[in-house]
Amino acid sequence: MNIQKATFGGGCFWCTEAIFQTIHGVQSVVSGYTGGQTENPTYMEVCNGDTGHAEVIEIEYDADQVSFDDLLLVFFKTHNPTTLNQQGNDVGTQYRSAVFYHNEEQKQQAEAMIKRLTDEQVFDKPIVTQIVPAEEFYKAEDYHQNYFVDNPMKPYCAFVIQPKMNKFAKEFTEKIKTELL
Repeated sequence: MNIQKATFGGGCFWCTEAIFQTIHGVQSVVSGYTGGQTENPTYMEVCNGDTGHAEVIEIEYDADQVSFDDLLLVFFKTHNPTTLNQQGNDVGTQYRSAVFYHNEEQKQQAEAMIKRLTDEQVFDKPIVTQIVPAEEFYKAEDYHQNYFVDNPMKPYCAFVIQPKMNKFAKEFTEKIKTELL
């Protein structure tokens, strides 16, 4: 296996985690925090906007089964990359749209994807996603891990995450792990 790492901030990590867990070739998805100045931040510190961190997911994937470009496309199409420091009702720098690249190739691919989506006019507004080097990643508290799978009936899951999952499944059926179909 050709295991690589990708780190994305696309608003609430519960939403992004749920989507990327279903993608063929993704080996693991961990919710956490990066991009800030506080060591070992807590969820409350990050939510209050006190640390500079973004809510992110760190993905380990088999690059022989799914490409970084494929992951980027899913990332951009499953959140709003045109709103600065906001996803829906979640507002603050902790909900910023960001690609935290792990090498120069990922940086170039992220820049190329933004150019492609802009040229194709996929979004009505300019993409404001940050493309920045990956920094120290801090795993979020255990109750944030696997959140949607463990809590599908909680209101946030039912009314925010499930519609995103439905939209994702409709557009990216070929990317979903076959055991989930």
